[in-house]
Parts: sequence; structure tokens; C-alpha cells
Amino acid sequence: MRPTARGTGRVAGSRLVPALLVLAACGSSNSVPERVTLPPGASFAAVTDTLAEHGIIRSRRGFKLLARVRGVDRSVQAGVYEFPPGTSAWKVLDVLARGSAVSRKFTVPEGLTILEIAALADERLGVPADTVLGAANDSRAASAFLGFPVRSFEGFLRPETYTLPLETSGRELVRIMAEAFQEGWEPAWTRRLDSLRMTQLQLVTLASIVEGEARADDERETIAGVYHNRLRIGMALQADPTVQYAIALGTGKRKPRLYEKDYQFPSPYNTYLHPGLPPGPVNSPGLRSLEASLYPARVPYLYFVAGRDGRHVFARTYAEHLRNIAKVRSGK
Repeated sequence: MRPTARGTGRVAGSRLVPALLVLAACGSSNSVPERVTLPPGASFAAVTDTLAEHGIIRSRRGFKLLARVRGVDRSVQAGVYEFPPGTSAWKVLDVLARGSAVSRKFTVPEGLTILEIAALADERLGVPADTVLGAANDSRAASAFLGFPVRSFEGFLRPETYTLPLETSGRELVRIMAEAFQEGWEPAWTRRLDSLRMTQLQLVTLASIVEGEARADDERETIAGVYHNRLRIGMALQADPTVQYAIALGTGKRKPRLYEKDYQFPSPYNTYLHPGLPPGPVNSPGLRSLEASLYPARVPYLYFVAGRDGRHVFARTYAEHLRNIAKVRSGK
């Protein structure tokens, strides 16, 4: 009987391998990408049923057999998955085993406030703005995370392009962006703060003002140099981005253009009314503004005005500054 048993085993094995290869090559019958949600704790049988109901696999029994042979039937991770048309059963198992859940790109430009980031997250990700604002304005959580007292995460949410899981909450988004800021902070920058006699909060606050003022990238160091000069001699910063931020905090809306009356808007962030740096950052500064504020250009300027060509005109004295303003307004 032994020869018969061995012979039967060879025949069964020879039939099983080609069958699995055929199954592995079988793709879904869908003509458009299919998205499915696999909840935590779902059994592999439930996963298989979900995939079959969405037309992603054809044979439930064959799929389970292939998964068992590959050892994947016990390693499926929960999440939202998307399968293009024609995805083979083998590839489906690859995706499930890696836990390659659907993700989306989310780009946060430099210079946005948390109010604007929240609106962007609502628009691009479908994450309710109020949940982002609630997490970003959590002073206790922000202070604990950063290690020093702050009013919010303002300024400490890194502008970047993120790859996020499909189901990302407002609190998770804030955590991810804050962690990205910390990871991007160079140890050498901390040492540089000592020579500038500034704290990290003060530096990021200054960088956010530079971010708000800069138009041409190569002017950032010069603008930072002007503000360092003003701080050194105790001169009011008189930075428009701080007034815009103060108004946004008070009204919920940012004013892109300021009028004379706006400079009297009552707020500790208004650097026309209060000398020195404001209580905290007024937007999310990018890498260039952080570096410019850490290593400003040594310039003799105390003033600058935005020209019509997108660049600034710098001046040493107030009289020179007034002449520059007149030239800009006259178009000369």
C-alpha cells in the first residue's frame, strides 16, 4: 500500500500547485478601482466575504486556500484598501499582508495659520475643521508636547507634504505635524539659540514674521537681519503679519490688506502697539525662514517697504524709508 500512498500524494500535489498558480493569476472582474473597509478584529472568512462581495476576488474557497498556503490568513491588518481593476488574488494578499491601506497626500504650504490649516484639512481631507482647531489650540497638550509654555501649536506644525492614512482625525493630524516639526529641528539650531540669546519659542515667533513678510526667497536673511536689529535696540517691530494675525484671532478672518485703522487693533500680538516679539508665532514658518532667523544677514537696515516687483526696498534711516515709500507709491 505504501507505493500507492506515495503515488497518490504526488498526483494530489501536482494538481494543487497548478491550481494555485491559476488562482493567483486571476484578477478581479471590476472595471474601476474598488475600495473596501476591513474593520479591526475581522476574521479572515469575513475579509474574504467582503472582498468577494466587492468583486475583488472570484473564488472564496480558492482565495482562502491560497492565503493558507502563503500563511497570510492570520496576518491581515485592518484599514481602508483600494484595489485597481484586474488585481490578482496573489497581489491582493500582498497588499493585505503589508497592511498597505489607502493613504492620501496632504500638502501644507509655508505661512499658514492653524485656522487656515484646519480649513485646508476640512477641504482636502474631509477632517472637520473644528476638530483640528480643538487639538491645535489645546494649550496644555501643546505645552506638554513641546516642553515649554505655549498658547497653542501655532508655529510648531511643520509645513510639508504628508502621506496620511485615509481615516485621520484632527488630533492625529496635529500630532503628526507637530512630530514632523520636532524631527526637523536640528541640534545645531539649539546651540545657535544660546549665541542669539533666544528661546525656541522666540525664534519660531520671529521666523513666522519673516515668513509672513518675505516675497523673494533670497530676501529672508535680510528681513531677519532688520528685525534682529530692531530687537537689539528696543525698537518696535511694526510687522504687518502680526496685525493680520491679531485680527484673525479676534474676528476669525484674515485681512490680506491692512488700513490705517487696523494698526490700532487691540491685541498683544500687534507689534505696532507692543514692543518686542508677540506672545507666540503668527503662522507656520518654513525651513528657509527658520534658518534665516537663526543666521540673519548682518545689515545696517532698520526699515523696508514692499516694492511693486515683489521685492523689498531697504533703508537705514526713517527719512530714507519715507523716500522709498514715496517712490514705490509713485511707481518710480
